Amino acid sequence: MHTPVLLNEAIEGLNIKRNGLYIDATVGEGGHLIEIAKRGGKVLGIDWDASQIENLRFKIENFEDIKLEIGNFSEIESIAKKNEFYPVDGVFFDLGLSMIQIKKSGRGFSYKNLDEPLDMRIDMTSDTTASELVNSLNQNDLYELFARYGEEINSLAISQAIVRARSLKKIDTVAGLIKIIDRTIGEKDNRTYARIFQSLRIAVNDEFENLKKGLAGAMRILKEHSRIVAITFHSLEDRIVKQFIRNNNLKQLNKKVIMSGDRLEFERSAKLRIIEV
Repeated sequence: MHTPVLLNEAIEGLNIKRNGLYIDATVGEGGHLIEIAKRGGKVLGIDWDASQIENLRFKIENFEDIKLEIGNFSEIESIAKKNEFYPVDGVFFDLGLSMIQIKKSGRGFSYKNLDEPLDMRIDMTSDTTASELVNSLNQNDLYELFARYGEEINSLAISQAIVRARSLKKIDTVAGLIKIIDRTIGEKDNRTYARIFQSLRIAVNDEFENLKKGLAGAMRILKEHSRIVAITFHSLEDRIVKQFIRNNNLKQLNKKVIMSGDRLEFERSAKLRIIEV
């Protein structure tokens, strides 16, 4: 199992109490979830990706104090109440994808997996795929998507190139989109790939709106003087968390944002905030 980014810092930030109730809103491969249980906490683990939950079930067979639930953390309040798991002592959000999702899901999350379809759905029962966005949005909407969610300087040229290319052939694979980007910017650039793919994933999964709802829902099920720990990987995600702290007059316990340091490429942007409610 891949060691999660900022594992120790996140667990310390949650301040685990024996028999306290904690929600891991993004269980992934279970690293944080299992560590909370090892320290004596009772944990409700949530993930929107059903395959993540199924892969994890056999790993937690020896842990009596772990429950798992398939669901979107935007509905964290209703999930907690359905499981009679509230009020809680802490909620944890890790907003990155797991290594399994990136490398082995077959959904086109990584620009390196050239043969994969442009899917990018975390919940495979959702309707909209990245391919559908790329092939159906008008040029201005594509530009807005790349510029807003990816903050990509070549958003206009890439959106125009996509519209021209799809008039000849549907763009439905990672390789197909990468070729268009290469032709547009005249070189191979992993940073541009990452920003374009990131923006599509955010749009497909409505990630920013879900985060706002998830943070608000967490507030309603937390005990007084309990904690939310959030790890973000995108400047706009981090801005949502900062606005949540400010708008609710909450206290951030770590005066300086905790950074990931030297990690895998996609983990280098990780920022951790410890919030007292």
